[in-house]
Amino acid sequence: MSLAPLLDDFLVRAALAGLGVALAAGPLGCFVVWRRMAYFGDATAHAALLGVALALALEISITLGVLAAATAMAFAVSALSGRRLAMDTALGVAAHAALAAGLVAVALIAPRGLDLEAYLFGEILAVTRADLAAIWGGGAAVLAVLAWRWAPLLTATLSPDLAHAGGIDPRAERIGLTLMIAVVVAVALKVVGALLITAMLIVPAAAARPLVRTPEAMAAAAALIGALAALAGLWASFRWDTPTGPTIVSVAAGLFLLSAIGAGIWAIVAGRIGTGRGEGLRGEG
Repeated sequence: MSLAPLLDDFLVRAALAGLGVALAAGPLGCFVVWRRMAYFGDATAHAALLGVALALALEISITLGVLAAATAMAFAVSALSGRRLAMDTALGVAAHAALAAGLVAVALIAPRGLDLEAYLFGEILAVTRADLAAIWGGGAAVLAVLAWRWAPLLTATLSPDLAHAGGIDPRAERIGLTLMIAVVVAVALKVVGALLITAMLIVPAAAARPLVRTPEAMAAAAALIGALAALAGLWASFRWDTPTGPTIVSVAAGLFLLSAIGAGIWAIVAGRIGTGRGEGLRGEG
């Protein structure tokens, strides 16, 4: 049975695009959370607008332009962080400078009538088959590298000293992580836009964190939460005629809130159960 008629439905393409981004961003976002790289993700994502301007100027694929700019920004920020400039300062300067420069560059280079909001907040309902191929191809590549380098990446994240002792180069692992973030930024631009890409990396991972006990379970839960947010956000956007990218992120934020509240309630209940058992044991003695 051919899938071509099914892929002609724009809602099906949008759902597949959201799922493709969520399944890759969720596990990758766990490392962003563990390494506290949220601002790094912002700087890389904001460079996407410079990539759009580059692609328009050179008349090449938007995805390739964004990938080139995001990769360059990621390595530039990594280099700056080793200098005298504090890491948070370097990231703040890079993120805001990239966003401002990208907006100016797109305004100067882009033809009249270009919808800038589509690059800022995403345009998932306009995803094409070629976009789907790029999203799922890039996402599959990221997941394959994560599966291949999971143990070294995790060791380098938890303890660089232990990684060195085990013959793992933490710097090489960080470079690999940097490249994967750049790929996700490039493929996610059309889904949630440059301003919201980082949210799809960190919010599902943060929502998954209180629910699980192991890194592997957190990665799987983050992917599932991201997928749920993408599908529920797409439905809500279509139902109430709201911007799709921001709606997806809003749903993800809602899931994070539910996760945090649920974890808090469970901690209180578990504490009371534990206290009750302790009192009972003391009374019996």
